Amino acid sequence: MKLSVLIPVYNERAMVERSLAQVLSVPLPENMDRELVVVDDHSTDGTSAILDRLAAERPEILLIRHDVNQGKGAAVRTAVQHATGDFAIIQDADLEYDPNDYAALLRPLLDGHADAVFGSRYMAGEQRRVLPFWHSMINLGLTLVSNMFSNLHLTDMETCYKAFRTDLLKSIPIRSNRFGIEPELTIKAAKRKFRIYEVPVSYHGRTYEEGKKIGWKDGVRALGTILRFWAIDDLYSQPYGRGHLNNLTGTPQYLNWVAGLLRPHLGDTVLEIGAGIGSFAGRLMGRRYEYVAAEKDPLYLHALTNRFLRTPNVRVLALDPAAPAGLAELGNGFDTVLCLNVLEYLEDPGATVAALAGVLKPGGRAIVLTPQGLALYGPIDRTLGHRRRYRAEDLRELLGQAGLRCEKIHQLNKIGALAWALYGRLLRRKSINKLSLKIFDKTVWLWRRIDPLLPGRGLSLIAVARRPE
Repeated sequence: MKLSVLIPVYNERAMVERSLAQVLSVPLPENMDRELVVVDDHSTDGTSAILDRLAAERPEILLIRHDVNQGKGAAVRTAVQHATGDFAIIQDADLEYDPNDYAALLRPLLDGHADAVFGSRYMAGEQRRVLPFWHSMINLGLTLVSNMFSNLHLTDMETCYKAFRTDLLKSIPIRSNRFGIEPELTIKAAKRKFRIYEVPVSYHGRTYEEGKKIGWKDGVRALGTILRFWAIDDLYSQPYGRGHLNNLTGTPQYLNWVAGLLRPHLGDTVLEIGAGIGSFAGRLMGRRYEYVAAEKDPLYLHALTNRFLRTPNVRVLALDPAAPAGLAELGNGFDTVLCLNVLEYLEDPGATVAALAGVLKPGGRAIVLTPQGLALYGPIDRTLGHRRRYRAEDLRELLGQAGLRCEKIHQLNKIGALAWALYGRLLRRKSINKLSLKIFDKTVWLWRRIDPLLPGRGLSLIAVARRPE
């Protein structure tokens, strides 16, 4: 295994050589390899020459240079892109934090208990330098505010020592260029449901006379960062198709509406393909003997595993809906199969529906949720990765070809169809903004009651079909 140490450096001529020497010499658990990804953030005090020499002498050091000074967050963002280790730790170059704490930071990751580990300066540790009162109070105050908005119980959100599984850290978009990276990573890790641990670390903080760079203005910016990333769901570094559906986590009333329509048709053993981050599984798995949440995306699989880690009747399964052979291996023991917002992404939806029919018991039900309305197809669909939208007759034919007898087709969300046409067809927008989704969700209680009375067709279709006895 390998550890990537991400080191942002700016004007640390007096410290950087000793700091890197410590990082290179500290023992790592289980004979782990290491790499130092050093980003020189356009130093002007002679630091660059020292880094050039060290990188030439030590093959473990990868040196990257910024053409202009951008800040710690920007330097870490660059370092993350070049990291190749299994785990990554952020290390400042000023020797305030002790690399001898790496073993303690890595242990919860190596044991498989954690996805991220924060090194706390305020937990009972071996030693720490006593800091100015107001500096400590500002840190603790920011941690309190962060805990309120992230629903975590951290003791030190502003700590530099944050260790991650590298694949997860790479999947987080880092937008902050300066010290806002600390609350940004914390809020996003909380929203992604990472398993976060804290361990005590030593701390030898510098005074401003000794070269400390963070100031009170950064504290104000940190508050803004907390509020910003609490309000928006900027959680994945790639805009990959169904990743946009994470916005639905901010529409719980809409999800409850759909789940209420699905629940009466569920049996005791349920298979859901394309389960995403578990938005529907969390609402439908109650009272089921077995609920299998299947997903192909490794990041979503990780989220599902964390979410249902201690839910005995839920099993998380790696399965590609576009590969029917994987479905065939499950046998035919399910009362219900759910295919929710999946068929519109597939090149050959007919093959998938046929495979789903094959895993059903005789008399079992297949429930399909798809977007409705060929005329609504537009920029939003293309952004989401949709290949198509459906008509009711298309779904009947698709299910019939798989040997399933369609019992019911229900359309819903007619007001949503109007908004989709407005944003996508008329305004040519590629997405619906979060504020509009929030307003919609707060008024779902009204729309769900008058939906049957509204003219036109709904945004979505739910089809319920049965496998013949």
